[in-house]
Amino acid sequence: MSKDQLDFLLDSESNSIGALLLHFAAVEYAYQVETFEKRELNEEEIRVWGAALDLGKEGQEKIKGNDLIFYLTKMEQVRNRTLDFLKSVNDDWLYIEEQFWYNKQANHYFMWFHVFEDEINHRGQIRMIRKRLSV
Repeated sequence: MSKDQLDFLLDSESNSIGALLLHFAAVEYAYQVETFEKRELNEEEIRVWGAALDLGKEGQEKIKGNDLIFYLTKMEQVRNRTLDFLKSVNDDWLYIEEQFWYNKQANHYFMWFHVFEDEINHRGQIRMIRKRLSV
């Protein structure tokens, strides 16, 4: 895909394919920090990943002009980090419960299911955008 295709917006409310690809990496990175490192994103990490986590107008303004290799590299780096983290725990780790959304209990299995579910959902958006590309 070209940079123009990766940056294409269907309308003023939509996300670009590039932004969605970076969102995949950002969500996964944020869950690494939360579930493996037991902390919140720091200021530097928010500067790097914030627009991709939030998307919307900030994502439209800040996430553009990158080629496909940029996004694939970011995704690969984050996924390799996830795999390294997963090698450091056993299956029992999946069932450890912690506070999650709205101070409710959830286990790591549920948390990481959300990471993959989020990506699957946005992959559908990407397919729809690709069908409607006008660049």
